[in-house]
Amino acid sequence: SFIDIKNVLSSPALFLCLIPFLAVFGTYLVNFHQNNIILMFLIVILALIVVLIAFDKFIPKNLYPLAVFVIAISLLFHRSLISMYLWGSDIHGEYYLCNLVKMNSIWDPTMQGGCNAMLSLVMLAPSYSIISNMDITWVFKIIYPLLFSLVPLGLYRVFQKQTNDKIAFLSCFFFVSFVVFFSEMLALARQQIAELFLVLLILSMIDKNMSKTKRSLLFIVFGISLAVSHYGLSYIYMFCLISAWVILVLADNPAMQKLRDNFHSNFGRKREKLAGNPISLKMEDRTISSTFVLLFIIFTLTWYMYVSSSSAFNAIVRIGDHMASSIFTEFLNPEAAQGLNIILKATTSPLHDVLKYLHLLFQFFIFVGVIALILKRKEMKFEREYTAFSYVNFAICFGGIALPYFASALNTTRLYHITLIFLAPFCVIGGITVFKVISRAVKASWTDQRVRSSLKVLSVFLVIFLLFNSGFVYEVAKDHPGSISLSQESCKNSEDIKDRAAINSLNVFEQDVYGVKWLSKNRENNKKIYTDCVGRAPLVSYGMVERETLIRMSNTTKIRKEAYTYLSYPNIVGKIAMVYYAGPQKRVDVYNTTEIFYILNTTNEIYSNGGSEIYYRCEK
Repeated sequence: SFIDIKNVLSSPALFLCLIPFLAVFGTYLVNFHQNNIILMFLIVILALIVVLIAFDKFIPKNLYPLAVFVIAISLLFHRSLISMYLWGSDIHGEYYLCNLVKMNSIWDPTMQGGCNAMLSLVMLAPSYSIISNMDITWVFKIIYPLLFSLVPLGLYRVFQKQTNDKIAFLSCFFFVSFVVFFSEMLALARQQIAELFLVLLILSMIDKNMSKTKRSLLFIVFGISLAVSHYGLSYIYMFCLISAWVILVLADNPAMQKLRDNFHSNFGRKREKLAGNPISLKMEDRTISSTFVLLFIIFTLTWYMYVSSSSAFNAIVRIGDHMASSIFTEFLNPEAAQGLNIILKATTSPLHDVLKYLHLLFQFFIFVGVIALILKRKEMKFEREYTAFSYVNFAICFGGIALPYFASALNTTRLYHITLIFLAPFCVIGGITVFKVISRAVKASWTDQRVRSSLKVLSVFLVIFLLFNSGFVYEVAKDHPGSISLSQESCKNSEDIKDRAAINSLNVFEQDVYGVKWLSKNRENNKKIYTDCVGRAPLVSYGMVERETLIRMSNTTKIRKEAYTYLSYPNIVGKIAMVYYAGPQKRVDVYNTTEIFYILNTTNEIYSNGGSEIYYRCEK
């Protein structure tokens, strides 16, 4: 009774519903006909949606949530459906654990490894695979992205309840336009599910109309689900939860209230409304209770201490110990700092510089938005709890820059992506505030019309942000393209070895799948296997080879006796090899395969299918 058929069958709704099919058909063309024209057109259409909404054209407000979902699932599918096999890094280890559970029909919680404690992998994926009679590969490529696309949809509701429809939409678009959302996250199935539960926790937290009993029940369900879905996000949420609770307790202290009132009386003079109607701060019961804080801490620590040989817990302890010991020696040290290294790294061309400066611009907007929240807290509609979480996430984002080990251990880009769950609306608010200052500088009045004009200008910047993050601009200009969806042919034919590595290092090819399955079936007594980090991925997933039996191979490696050497499709056809070095100074060395051929002089070729080769060195 609440569905209006006129809205469902309206031209804007039907237009939006057709867009995800462009991603499906576009990836089909890339996979089987090496043609990216539909996917290029898809990116243009997604950019057009933002412009239409910002300029109040064609798409009405009641379809903004549908637009958010359509943009999210289209971006996810335009990457996840590339190739008939998995691509990425962590996803191969996740596939290994899921397939192991499916083959054995049982989960062994005592197995070493943090991922083995993630029920979002070892329970959810095998269950979907068995029920739907679908290979785990396609569970990860279709079902998980569908679930993950609900994250920005939930965030839209979170932002809408505290700002307005248009700011909420642009905030969500900024969140999904960051390349990590539709690239790196697709290779992290466990974090996709964990972020969904995190958004559900936020929705429960800011809903003031919900009864305490219902909220408590939902907190417990979603909190436990988050804890068993991803250890990294669980510990980050735990830190945020404790910090936010402390901030709220201090804020309710009479002395702190007096200090805050004095601050706002001096610096928070009455100003024009930013958007919507201002509401006064109500001193009401906190939705975050000390009981839930303790319950989440106890359950999370207990789970990771007693499952998977407490490997995840030990890893977090090591990170915390290193941070505590180096916080004064490396804090803001330019020689040691690796924070936001990938985002702000040295670029290869002026076009790539543009994206770097766009990142800096939007980070500046976030900074301005948070400052605006501090100065004009009473004029904004953000809930107290969400405000406290935002302050903490802003500090975490800063920590990603100032604390190098913190950034490298937790992965800087993922950390930045997580903080955007709370900080995305402040990018839009900060942008509006900056344009307000500019309008005053030219003696223009700050009216509602000016707010709408600022949103239009900001939407143009966001469209440019998407065009660069998606790789659209680099593919058009043929300037070091790296999108696995848009630039496969450009990179394969590139003379730059790093361009070829950008595509070949992520893909798993059919020849690799047949090669690793043959090796897994015919290998003797679990003997060691030499391979680079490109060949390692299919060996772990489709070959079901234990990581402990794999030895890193570089151009200086000496092959031991009675060991195998595996060369993958990128090694043989792409002529590239890659070696990954972990640690605080993470790096990947790329070199031509001809540099490793000499180390095979003492080995015998025992398998070849035209795309992968296997060698073996006998005892003699």
